[in-house]
Amino acid sequence: MTVDVSTPPAEAAQDEAPSDLATRARADGVKFLLALFVDLTGKPCAKLVPVEAADELQYEGVGFAGYAAGAMGQQPSDPDLIALPDLASYTPLPWVREGLALVHCDPHVEGKPWPYAPRVILKTLLERARAQQLELFAGAEVEYFLVSRDADGRIAPADAKDTSAQPCYDARGLTRMYEHLTAVSTAMNALGWANYANDHEDGNGQFEQNFAYADALTTADRVITARYLISVLAEQRGMTATFMPKPFSDRTGSGMHLHLSLWRDGAALFPDGTDERALGLSEVAYSFLAGILEHAPGLQAVLAPTVNSYKRTGAVSTRSGATWSPRHASYGGNDRTHFIRVPDGNRIEMRGGDGSANPYLALAAALAAGLDGIERGLDPGAPGADDGTKRPELPLTLLHAVDALAADPVVGGALDAAGPGVCDYFAGLKREEFFAWHSTVGSWEVDRYLTAF
Repeated sequence: MTVDVSTPPAEAAQDEAPSDLATRARADGVKFLLALFVDLTGKPCAKLVPVEAADELQYEGVGFAGYAAGAMGQQPSDPDLIALPDLASYTPLPWVREGLALVHCDPHVEGKPWPYAPRVILKTLLERARAQQLELFAGAEVEYFLVSRDADGRIAPADAKDTSAQPCYDARGLTRMYEHLTAVSTAMNALGWANYANDHEDGNGQFEQNFAYADALTTADRVITARYLISVLAEQRGMTATFMPKPFSDRTGSGMHLHLSLWRDGAALFPDGTDERALGLSEVAYSFLAGILEHAPGLQAVLAPTVNSYKRTGAVSTRSGATWSPRHASYGGNDRTHFIRVPDGNRIEMRGGDGSANPYLALAAALAAGLDGIERGLDPGAPGADDGTKRPELPLTLLHAVDALAADPVVGGALDAAGPGVCDYFAGLKREEFFAWHSTVGSWEVDRYLTAF
C-alpha cells in the first residue's frame, strides 16, 4: 500500500450521515436496501428491504433469527436480533443491481447492542480509545483469487492462460481481467473510496485492489462491502472470487494487511523525525507496535481465524519462490518479511492477517493490543528478526492460536468488550472447526498411508 497518510481523509468522516434514509435512497433511485451485518466469522447476513419500508428500517430496524444467521451467540429460543442501520454507511450499489443500496447495521437484542456483533465490538473499542483522545485510522489490502470450478469441484485460476511461474504484476494477466478489475475500480471511485491501484498478485489468479485509508470503522465497513462487491461482480462474469487464505497449496496465499495509525485532535501521533531507530516513529508508535508484537500469538486467532490460514503462514516455499507471510512476531523497516512492517513514519503495517479475517474483530483486537503497549510503556527492542531477544513464533495451527487467545486477557478482553462470554464462544467455535477438519480423512492421508504399512 502506497498512500499518503499524513493527513486524515475528509471523505472518511462518519458525521456526514444522511438524516433520512428514505429520502436519500429515493434521490439515488434506490428501490431496495440490503440491511447487512456480519457474524463472528465474517459471513454477511442481510435482508432486502424495499424503499417503501425505509422509515421502518431506520427507526425500528429489521429482525433476524440470530441462531439461524450464524455465529452470533444465540440459541433457537433466544429473542430476535434487530438490525439497526448506521446511516453513515449507506452505499448505493448500482453496479451490482440497478436500484440497490447497502447499509451496515448494528444488531440489538431487546433494545441493547448485541455484544456478539463484530461491529458493536469494534465500536466499543473505538469509544475506549476516544476516552483517551485517540482515534484509530486504518487501511486494508484486500487480496483474493478469481477461480473457476470443474464438474468434480476442482478449482483452477479463472484465467486459463495465467500459468506463469512468477505472475506478479504481469501486464498481460492484468489486462485479461480488465473488465472485472475496472468494474470494481469504477465502483470504488464512484463511492469516494479513492481506488489508487489494481494489480496482479504473486499467485496465479490472484489480485489486489487498493483504496484509501479512513477511520477504522469506515475501513472495516468498506472491507465487507468490497468483498461483497468483488464476489458479485465476479459471479456476473462466470467466476468465483475467493478470499480463502490458501486455495492452492503451491501458490502464495491471500493476506489482509492492515495499515494502522493513531491520531489526536487531527494530529498524527506516529511520525517523529528524531527517531534514533531510523524508522521515523514516535515513542507512542513504538509502544503501540510493541503491544501488538507481545500479543501476536493470541491476535493470530483473530487475524488468521481458519484452519486454512495456517497453510499460508506455515508455508516454507511457493511456486514463485516466496510466501510473503510472517512466521515470527518481528518488526522492521520497509521489509515485507516481518509481522510488522514500517513503510514510513506515518503508519505501521500489520501483516499477519489473511483474507478470512473479520475486519471488525481484527481492528478491535489490534487496537486493544496496541493500547496495552501504550499504557504499559512497552519497548519493542531494536528492529529486525533478531534483536538480541527471542521473537515469539506465531502459532503453527488454528488450535495453537486459539489456545494463545484463551490465555491472553487483552485480546480476549477485546472480544468481550461489549459483554462477557464472546471470547469463550469464539474460541469454542474455532476449536470445533479445527477438530471437524482434523476428523476428516483427506487425500493427503490416503496417498501417504494407503499402502504404507
